[in-house]
Amino acid sequence: MEKKKYPSFGVLLVDDEQPWLRSLSLTLEGPGGITNLLQCADSREVMTVLGQNDIGLILLDLTMPHLSGDELLEQIVAEYPQIRVIILSGMNQLETAVNCMRAGAFDYFVKTVDEERLVDGVRRAIRMVELEFENHAIRRRFFHDQLDTPEVFAAIITDNTAMRARFQYLEAVAPSSQPILITGESGVGKELVAQAIHTLSGNSGSLVSVNVAGLDDNIFADTLFGHVRGAFTGAENVRKGMIERAAGGTLFLDEIGDLSEPSQVKLLRLLQNGEYYPLGSDQPKQMTARVVVATHADLDAKMAAGAFRRDLYYRLYSHHVHLPPLRERKDDLPLLLEHFLTEAAFKLGKKKPTPPKELVVLLSTYRFPGNIRELEAMVYDAVSQHNQKTLSMKSFLQRIDTQTDHLPVEQSPISENPFSHLSDLPTLQQGGKLLVDEAMHRSAGNQSIAARLLGISQPALSKRLR
Repeated sequence: MEKKKYPSFGVLLVDDEQPWLRSLSLTLEGPGGITNLLQCADSREVMTVLGQNDIGLILLDLTMPHLSGDELLEQIVAEYPQIRVIILSGMNQLETAVNCMRAGAFDYFVKTVDEERLVDGVRRAIRMVELEFENHAIRRRFFHDQLDTPEVFAAIITDNTAMRARFQYLEAVAPSSQPILITGESGVGKELVAQAIHTLSGNSGSLVSVNVAGLDDNIFADTLFGHVRGAFTGAENVRKGMIERAAGGTLFLDEIGDLSEPSQVKLLRLLQNGEYYPLGSDQPKQMTARVVVATHADLDAKMAAGAFRRDLYYRLYSHHVHLPPLRERKDDLPLLLEHFLTEAAFKLGKKKPTPPKELVVLLSTYRFPGNIRELEAMVYDAVSQHNQKTLSMKSFLQRIDTQTDHLPVEQSPISENPFSHLSDLPTLQQGGKLLVDEAMHRSAGNQSIAARLLGISQPALSKRLR
């Protein structure tokens, strides 16, 4: 498979000096990791090249025969205003630089500038072009409610509009080289989303997943960066790190919120510089993997407590998708129940049972602290005990009762007094009627489920209804 180039659009180098073009290409490909490069040594051919290729950035020499950089800049800005242009000149003249910027150049560098500054400037321009591409893609998908590759998300069982909006966002940002942060409670499907991002990116390498929770600083560094022989006692062989194994692919770091501070510093430097050192080595290696991270933790709270670095947070926040908990997408319950029933019956070697119509109503009254993973476990448990045509609700009821009894106070649906903001309180009879009406509404008229919600027996509820 052909190795994917970075960035997704072409970077055109224009200079009449071939040695300089070769030197600049090596600088951008090596320390810069920029591989989607095109060269043009004749300024008269530049506009033809632009018409035949998908160019997003041009590094343009100012002094050339035939057409000067000034003349070309004027034509490019007029005909291809979306292309960013960086001027490269052998002269360090402030007036020339100002004139170029006024004419529409994105940046101006003297050819004698150090490599690091030039590479940083090119990366900054690439990032600007990527953001513009992503903005256009997001607007197009949202305005037209467009999802180009629904098959990529087939493993995520949903028909929820909020989830569809997240899929549209991921389609727009997947080609970018920037990190993606996935947040959401445990069990919402962050790993499946990471797999979808990897597939959408089109990267030829593998998806390599690492759960970093509980890794101390030394193990984290060795896991990611690898080591050379003799790096420490017991290092008898060279070990490739996960970054190298994910070369040309995607590196997925799960539970990033649990990283220690020293490990956070190492990850920040990796994301900033795009290079790393295997333990025991003084030769840097270039990272070519896309980084995707996930956490169930509240990073804002962790930053406020000083447990998570703000600079790392903002570096990871380039692209962010938050997955809603199952209790906020209960319209997916019928789909998920059907999927897990089919899957559980197949894996357990049983005939797929028929769920009672009240089961979805019952499940919709539960908050699912364990989200989709908890629902899957509940279904598997019920199917494993199943021995009749219709699926029994007994195991579901037991699970819900057990979990509700241990639900933390802060997660309870009655965490505050609903009457505290009222100037006039309803009578006890009025309050009771409203409560019963709401319970009957949530239970779709099922008295047994409504009674469970109210914490009373079904006969007691029937008496109130009469």
